[in-house]
Amino acid sequence: MRNSLIKIIPVLLFTACGLTASGQTEIKNKIVDFTTFLPIESASIYVKNSTIGTVSNADGKFVLQVPNEFQNDTLVISSIGYKSYKTLVNEFDDSMEVFLEEDIASLDEIILIAETRPKTGNDIVLKALERLDMNLPEEPYLQKGFLRHRERNKKEYKWLIESAITLYDSSYASGSEDNLKINVDETRKSYDLRDVDSLFAYAAYLKNATNNRNLRAKNLRRDTIQVGSLIKAIKWNDRRVNGLENLFKGRLNLVRNSNARQALFGDKVLDKHQFRLDTVLVDDERKIYKIEIMKSSDYVGLNTRNIFNEGYEARGWIFIYWDNYAIKKIEYELVAASEAQRRRSKSLFDTLVNHRLTMSYKEYDGKMYPNYLYYETPKLVKVGDRSSDKKTKKENELKRDREEQFYYTIQEILFTEVIRDSTAVSQALKKEWSEDIFSTQPYNKEFWKGYNVLLESEEEEKLIQDLSKRASLFKQ
Repeated sequence: MRNSLIKIIPVLLFTACGLTASGQTEIKNKIVDFTTFLPIESASIYVKNSTIGTVSNADGKFVLQVPNEFQNDTLVISSIGYKSYKTLVNEFDDSMEVFLEEDIASLDEIILIAETRPKTGNDIVLKALERLDMNLPEEPYLQKGFLRHRERNKKEYKWLIESAITLYDSSYASGSEDNLKINVDETRKSYDLRDVDSLFAYAAYLKNATNNRNLRAKNLRRDTIQVGSLIKAIKWNDRRVNGLENLFKGRLNLVRNSNARQALFGDKVLDKHQFRLDTVLVDDERKIYKIEIMKSSDYVGLNTRNIFNEGYEARGWIFIYWDNYAIKKIEYELVAASEAQRRRSKSLFDTLVNHRLTMSYKEYDGKMYPNYLYYETPKLVKVGDRSSDKKTKKENELKRDREEQFYYTIQEILFTEVIRDSTAVSQALKKEWSEDIFSTQPYNKEFWKGYNVLLESEEEEKLIQDLSKRASLFKQ
């Protein structure tokens, strides 16, 4: 049964050899804090007045493919709270690491000369939400991007997908349910070595199909269920928990969907969140508010179908430009807070942080477009025996159950190209679209030449290499 359920998709790996595709220049380096010598993660690296860019990984490293037509344009390396580094693309020196120096605006001086401006974190965030229709795109557009979807238990990677995607959005003014679409264009890597408790997924699948709330996985027998049905149930579970459509059209798309019904950042945002002004920093020579996100009087809930996703408190940070109140970045966590959610989260996932989200935006031609998205959540794959009674179960068996009980699911998306030409947008919409990242696709080597992707950290690279080796051994 295990062999029947585990799917391995052989994919040719694209190896960077220092050579670039025709008409491309590869820029790569490491970004470091000038004072601490520590790597700077999630720094922005982009060509000025364009949408070509990337972000640095956990090691501060990056790689960026720049079309040769931008050789005489300015390359900008920036991070909130630091002075930016700028140079011409054709003059970039990769022989030395890039050091960024801290740059902090004086909050006291700013407040003294800003009597008519909002002064509290709550008022600043409300002002930013009021101006979303001015700061977000008001015309239909396409964005090209790169997705890395990975799942792991506490020891190793179990599943990895890397894909090129296209996002279509008609505008902020229109609801995302009918006016936002995602398509998976190409697949670069796909390994699936998950050891899923398929009966658990199948029980949830049957509950959804039959509305039978009393059905339990322990009452099902593997030998009575066809393999095809089990695989179908697993795919259904993948889509409902980690589907791209849910991520972009759901409540966690905090800024884009703030005008939706019951939005987390909607008209009752202060019922579920409070915002405290921390300081004013600098981002690429512009002042930017750093505001802390804190709990409020009501719990936060995601209203996820057939999943108990209620009873959270929000925490994190939101960064808002001083001059136009545009939201630049959100770091957002949902922490189990209600008694029921705390018991569930600690028992099933061994953590109280159930959702961790980072969303950053890049200004292009006066509008803020999605730039980078990171989403992490635990996903239950096995119920197991969670008894802590060592008399009934050995300690090493309990540890193994906890290690295999859930996966950390992480989705990272880097957006680069923005397409606003109405003819190009109309032509793209005539094609068939599918947001299904779980279906297999052939590997197209030519497509990936010069395509901007997220650079793996050293730890991720080792885990991916280990996953590919295990996939090869399984195939043999």
